[in-house]
Amino acid sequence: QVQLVESGGGLVQPGGSLRLSCAASGIIFSRYAMGWYRQVSGKQRELVAIINNSGSTNYEASVKGRFTIYRDNARNTVYLQMNSLKPEDTAVYYCKARFTNIYWGQGIQVTVSS
Repeated sequence: QVQLVESGGGLVQPGGSLRLSCAASGIIFSRYAMGWYRQVSGKQRELVAIINNSGSTNYEASVKGRFTIYRDNARNTVYLQMNSLKPEDTAVYYCKARFTNIYWGQGIQVTVSS
């Protein structure tokens, strides 16, 4: 069974930081491009950041310079380090794996509020 298990979300004040983790099982992790997406209720799910199997990255414009995506193939885990968080970053964040198939994690809540 393929599983993407997310952790590290929660409540943080504006200007604070969080690190999301996504641990994958049931796939040959090093072959997969990995990504983080986010979704607000009633809105379309949007790309936040992606990293391919060679380490190349791409970021949505509003998070560039604040967020960093990186992967540890030995741990089958992809991370999203989020700094200088803003209220508009509040969303459910989803982990995605892409190679021959596409898999999604269950989503994890990030809330940025005073």
